Amino acid sequence: MVTVDNLPRKKTAVERRPVKATAGQTAATSQGGITTLSEENYARYAPLVRLVQSTDTKQLAATYFRFYPLFQLTYDDLGYPGEYFNDRLVAVIDHLLETPDVRGPVKLVQPKVFFEYADPSLEARSAGQKLLIRMGSTNATQIKAKLRELKNEVTTGRDPAPRSP
Repeated sequence: MVTVDNLPRKKTAVERRPVKATAGQTAATSQGGITTLSEENYARYAPLVRLVQSTDTKQLAATYFRFYPLFQLTYDDLGYPGEYFNDRLVAVIDHLLETPDVRGPVKLVQPKVFFEYADPSLEARSAGQKLLIRMGSTNATQIKAKLRELKNEVTTGRDPAPRSP
């Protein structure tokens, strides 16, 4: 719940992630004073992408609908009474689908401990969009395809359970 809500923001609650972080550290290559994300970095995300691709979207949506009342209660408890979690989920999916497809080398800088995108327009993006960029164009394209399927299911499937007044 918190993770979905945080994806369009600048930072996510790392301790609240529903899945383990991708193994290893960001893999970069430096050549001629230019640092870029490496192919090895994109490969780190392959297990996650395979898992997402293997997920039956219809079954995932059915499970989501089954537990929707609990999602809604939790969303209310996060401080959003009177708002619908399903609306937030769809807005977050739309936000992630707006992530630009960055092809070619993704340039990095390392002003302190962590890498940052050298392109200020990429660095200014949300945590969720930066993650999609960090996993590489091919992986991001596959994740976006699954997000489109999920959006279709949660917007055209049966409606989430109405809330009690």
